[in-house]
Amino acid sequence: MLMFDCIIIGGGCTGLATAMYAGRLGLKTLLLAGNIGGTITTTDNVENYPGFIRLTGQELADKLREHAEDYKEFVTIVKDFATDVKKVDNLFSVCTKNNCYMGKTVIFATGTKSRELDVPGSNQYKNKGVHYCALCDGYFYKGKITAVVGGSDSAAKEALVLAQLSKKVYIIYRREKIRAEPVNAKRVEEMVKKGKIEIITNTNVVEIKGDGSKVTSVVLDNPYKESKALPLDGLFISIGLIPLSDLAKKVGVAINEKDEIIIDKESKTNVAGVYAAGDVADTKFKQAITGVAEGVAAAYEVYEYVNKQSVSQQSRETGKGKKKSKKK
Repeated sequence: MLMFDCIIIGGGCTGLATAMYAGRLGLKTLLLAGNIGGTITTTDNVENYPGFIRLTGQELADKLREHAEDYKEFVTIVKDFATDVKKVDNLFSVCTKNNCYMGKTVIFATGTKSRELDVPGSNQYKNKGVHYCALCDGYFYKGKITAVVGGSDSAAKEALVLAQLSKKVYIIYRREKIRAEPVNAKRVEEMVKKGKIEIITNTNVVEIKGDGSKVTSVVLDNPYKESKALPLDGLFISIGLIPLSDLAKKVGVAINEKDEIIIDKESKTNVAGVYAAGDVADTKFKQAITGVAEGVAAAYEVYEYVNKQSVSQQSRETGKGKKKSKKK
């Protein structure tokens, strides 16, 4: 079985940048991911990645992949989901449905998944009016009425994408004021003035209703314009993210109360040879650029770790040789 210095699980911005840097350091590297490009590919405009004033999420992911693949002598990218990770002595076995690979180290760059809205009708109308990505599915609601549940910067950006397509967009948020970054808050306010976006605060969606084939309305816990029923065609959920840390738990990696992988400033976990970076890690500020930085730090730590292991192995072998020559 082919041995890798480093196996990276996850192919978003963090995983791709980590693979690039690992390749640059001459590490035999395998990147495993079912979705090459990751969550950033569902983002319309990226305006906060240094070096690029504005580009799409897909463009950024493509550039990072191209950079990683430039080190093709060292970097192998396999489009396949990792399903199991095991520690075997001081090595790691990472398996997909199709193959198993051995690595001296593992870097988890598994990211997150969208938190689902758990109310009556949410499962019944998933992909029939209930969605989690405006860039992916917003086009189907051109000229129609849509709503975004959530009040974060991500929710604001979802609403801005929909405002380019939909006749009207509601932002439904359980708190008093949305928490978008200043630039996006200003853009939302401009759309509010134009009548394209309307914000409903201190309100929750408690039920999703439809005709069996598509969404027709939602039920609110507080009346809006004297009614708890809000007619609409599509509902987009943006209420937070869940870290994908289950595989890391299998090798004894420490997790916090949010299910995030606990790392130090060098992207190390509590398990020797295991690292984590990006949205799955327990860092406070999560952006593409911070995940990339954590991944680069992890790649360098792998370089140090693998070299130390190699020196130790050589020392042990040399020691054994000396003992044999003494007996002679």
